[in-house]
Amino acid sequence: MTDIPIGHDRNADQIAYWNGPGGQRWTDRQQAQDIMLAPVSDILIDRAKACTGERIVDIGCGCGATSIALARKVGPTGHVFGIDISGPMLDRARQLAPPDMPIDFARADATVYQFVSGSFDLLVSRFGVMFFAEPALSFANMRRALRPSGRLTFACWRAPRNNPWLMAPLQAVYKHVPKLPQLGPDDPGPFSFASEQRVHGILSAAGFSGIAMEPCNLSLDTSVGRGLDAAVETALEIGPASRALDGQPPDVVAAARNSIREALAPFASGQSVPLAASIWIVRASAS
Repeated sequence: MTDIPIGHDRNADQIAYWNGPGGQRWTDRQQAQDIMLAPVSDILIDRAKACTGERIVDIGCGCGATSIALARKVGPTGHVFGIDISGPMLDRARQLAPPDMPIDFARADATVYQFVSGSFDLLVSRFGVMFFAEPALSFANMRRALRPSGRLTFACWRAPRNNPWLMAPLQAVYKHVPKLPQLGPDDPGPFSFASEQRVHGILSAAGFSGIAMEPCNLSLDTSVGRGLDAAVETALEIGPASRALDGQPPDVVAAARNSIREALAPFASGQSVPLAASIWIVRASAS
């Protein structure tokens, strides 16, 4: 797909990124990413408590792993609607979803998408909600899709200090390149929902109630069982270390690769390279 979905003006940069090389990298790594993030998906699906026959929206569904898992939960009498702004990732999701599953996908910005009011039981997201420029507006629009008894469950990253799996490679890269621009507390990004106070404020402003945030500490094998070199490639292809190296000449990338390898080597255990990670599981009610 080459056409760009219509979205909120302030989400234009994210729409361009996820329909460009960034989205393609994640699509190319789909299988590895789904394996690496399986511990997150397992916790999210457990906490979402999807029931047979329910109708679910999967926000920022990406390549469809959580949508497919949820569709198995709701069964043939339920339905899952996966929404994402990334054409490459949705193409992969459609390839992976079995044809008989009760699941549909749409390429759209959830901030402005015209959901059928009061038509869903549950909103779910695995890391798909931290990139909205005006998140209270986005969540208010998504909330309109829920029935009065509807509920929200999503996973987001806690603070950078709680996520060495991302920060250890980045600190190694910073030996060779300037630091990334400092993001403000309200700027879209992977850690933009790390603050409990901010998340409560956003969801309350969007009309949600009963907001609860559960910290979950995890170990993610960034090598997905393929050894230290694979873990280094993960850091070079996705996450903040890869963004810090964008546009750098080959000799700088080669030096950074060596530094990442040195940083990750102490964590290697056989063919695995497990590193600490931490997420919030956020739950709320529509009314």
